[in-house]
Amino acid sequence: MCGICGVYNFQSSSAVEAEILDRMSDRLAHRGPDDAGNYVSPDRKLGLAHRRLSIIDLTSSGHQPMADPSGKWQIVFNGEIYNHLDLRCALEQKGYPYRSHSDTETVLHLFREYGIEALKQLRGMFALAIWDENRRELTLARDRIGIKPLYYTIQNGILIFASEIKAILAHPLVSPALDPEALYHYLTLAAAPAPLTMFAGIKKLPAGYWMRIDGNGKVTYTRWWDAIRNQPTLDGDETTIAQGILTHLRDAVKSHMISDVPFGVFLSGGIDSTTNVALMSELMDRPVQSFSVRIAGQDQFNEFEYARRMAKHFHCDHHEGEIDDRHFISLFEQLAYLQDEPLADPVCVPLYYVSQLARQHGVPVIQVGE
Repeated sequence: MCGICGVYNFQSSSAVEAEILDRMSDRLAHRGPDDAGNYVSPDRKLGLAHRRLSIIDLTSSGHQPMADPSGKWQIVFNGEIYNHLDLRCALEQKGYPYRSHSDTETVLHLFREYGIEALKQLRGMFALAIWDENRRELTLARDRIGIKPLYYTIQNGILIFASEIKAILAHPLVSPALDPEALYHYLTLAAAPAPLTMFAGIKKLPAGYWMRIDGNGKVTYTRWWDAIRNQPTLDGDETTIAQGILTHLRDAVKSHMISDVPFGVFLSGGIDSTTNVALMSELMDRPVQSFSVRIAGQDQFNEFEYARRMAKHFHCDHHEGEIDDRHFISLFEQLAYLQDEPLADPVCVPLYYVSQLARQHGVPVIQVGE
């Protein structure tokens, strides 16, 4: 993952300060340990910052914020676009020059060519901000189902956005305060539903939405994808439909394996993670790197033995860890900081430790069942 943040003083006389931008970016350092950069527009009305975890194109050519050759377009991007090579080929045929092999550059050129309609061509997970200097417009967008996070607040003629709430709170204009409505919903739904967050005045851009704000302060807020309205049509008998689902799964797993760094899978032994392992093993000429964590003393809830059986069956390079009550207790304070908002699902604790296990074995990219 990467971290993005920025400030747009669309109706404020104040200028963007690089020091504040750096302070916001520093709060996201854990999201992107490989590189950092920022951009402040010549009139100092706009500032963008990026923290990079290098997955595609590990060279400095993938540095962000990234500009087009004219310098009139700027982008900060968090995510991965699985069809970026196909999109790149079409854009190169239209005459767009490339300076890198990153998917970020493809997203930038795609917006130059198609505007906001470019979102519909992207196959992947993303949160992004794109600045159009000529139109004085800043566009924020989030992927179809909200895999990548994006938060924002608008105060005193200033838009402040970031991948995590803690980066927004690093801006001196923003003070933390509880949103009672979000708390009410949290107690029912176990999470604050979009666009609410537990912080008053700070919103999360919902999944499948984009928003745009121009120099006059006009805000456009649009849902560009809806799971209900975009349901696939399934034709044929049960066997045909089952085969079609398997074909889509194979295609999805294959596309998610595009990476210039090592990748693996979290394996619980359940249907979804085992499917990932099975299909990855079909496509790879080396063992799948799999990772599991067991909770000590909770055998009735563990799927550890199932994970071991599946790892053995598919000849995985399997890695295991174990956590107990001490791990839960010692993590609480850090977890509250990392998550920004409370999430009433204890799976976030073993998820943290299995992620740590993968990183310790040099695997920064993981496929998961969700």
